[in-house]
Amino acid sequence: MATSSSILPSPLLPSAAPTNRRNQQLALFNNRKLNGANFKKHASFRIHAAKLPAGVEVPKTEPKFSAPFLGFTRTAEIWNSRACMIGLIGTFVVELILNKGILQLIGVEIGKGLDLPL
Repeated sequence: MATSSSILPSPLLPSAAPTNRRNQQLALFNNRKLNGANFKKHASFRIHAAKLPAGVEVPKTEPKFSAPFLGFTRTAEIWNSRACMIGLIGTFVVELILNKGILQLIGVEIGKGLDLPL
């Protein structure tokens, strides 16, 4: 297999050898379009609140909302998800140690499909 000593030019390679670490990191990104010089300024918008339709009345008092003590609170959801993750990892560890699936451990036969009398 013959090798050639000439190197083909590539637009991705820098034309001059980088001299320090910063130049080495930025050598591939020396395109002027990528360095932020030609970015356009984003347009800004001013938004006004919509007017209420005719016949709609604004309530005179704010509704009083108290955070729920029990139920679907943020703290309960966090603890439920943590308990789920611990249980799932625990199931994987038990299956790994005993070399059986969790269904086999509780006595369910697997591998024969559904055993339905038809």
